[in-house]
Amino acid sequence: MVNVAIIGASGYTGGELIRLLYNHPEVEITTVTSRKNDGKEIYKVHPNLRGLDLKFENKDPKDLDEDIVFTATPHGASMKIIPDIIENTDAKVIDLSGDYRFDDYAVYEDWYPFKHTPYIPSVYGLPEIHREEIKKSRLVGNPGCFTTGAILSGYPLSDEKLADRMIFDSKTGVSGAGISPSETTHYPNIADNVNPYKITTHRHTPEIAQELNRFSNVKVSFTPILVPVIRGIYTTNHVLFNEDAGFSFNTQEEREDIGKQVCEIYKEHYDNEPFVKVLDYGEIPKLSSVRGSNYVHIGGFEVDRSGQLVVLSAIDNLVKGAGGQAIENMNLLCGFNEKLGLDFFGVHP
Repeated sequence: MVNVAIIGASGYTGGELIRLLYNHPEVEITTVTSRKNDGKEIYKVHPNLRGLDLKFENKDPKDLDEDIVFTATPHGASMKIIPDIIENTDAKVIDLSGDYRFDDYAVYEDWYPFKHTPYIPSVYGLPEIHREEIKKSRLVGNPGCFTTGAILSGYPLSDEKLADRMIFDSKTGVSGAGISPSETTHYPNIADNVNPYKITTHRHTPEIAQELNRFSNVKVSFTPILVPVIRGIYTTNHVLFNEDAGFSFNTQEEREDIGKQVCEIYKEHYDNEPFVKVLDYGEIPKLSSVRGSNYVHIGGFEVDRSGQLVVLSAIDNLVKGAGGQAIENMNLLCGFNEKLGLDFFGVHP
């Protein structure tokens, strides 16, 4: 049994962490913090958690005595908190901001409007790629929501050195913008609308590139699009093969054969992954199939006449894209079964 603290638990991600951890058989939630909600019952911020005997606290991170600390704090805030936790406690930390996702802090400073604190070793928390490193880490940088669906839709081809370029188009639900309302997330601006934003400058782009380029040189383009759903990220990955792939796209039969070969590559790569489900050739993932779950569904694998491959992925942005994946990382850090507390399917319809 481990004791857990959640720092900055008043947002959607914090609420999902509480919801999921409450049913984890090896976890006791002992501290849940929020400065502005100090002393307030959890359910007054997260109404779905009515009945939990928890209140928010305003607690100094140096005073924590938990085994695991989740920092669900904004970008730039985590790096002001985590050094104190690492220095003054024995806790292992899983950070859900962007502060500890990069191998090189210079990349972080190029894409985020902050100067970073002195270096602290961390591991990028995507278990499908970094499982063994995560198990031995003290600090895990939980991946961004967009990056999880994008990287997993491209990793097998990068690992097999078959791709020259990947162009990611990701549709996201509005919960990805966080719990605080804004002009962007105002209902009349979202409903019956499609809203691309930061079409070439989104800060998840370098994360995707960092991970895919661990295996081969892949050019990465990424555009996020806000759509009128609450949960979920649906990624379309347009893949251009490199010359070494040696494929011929002249006939429909050749294109179908390539798609089926690629599908098999994905199935082989993810065969032992507990949360990645690769669909059969031509099958299309559905957001509703993964809603509320830690699963990733990957499908499509069709090739057009120009030789471009289309791979599709669907995740829940608040679970596999945030809180669920953080718990998956906690399970690895603690030596638990990776699926513990997360072994349930999505809510469909």
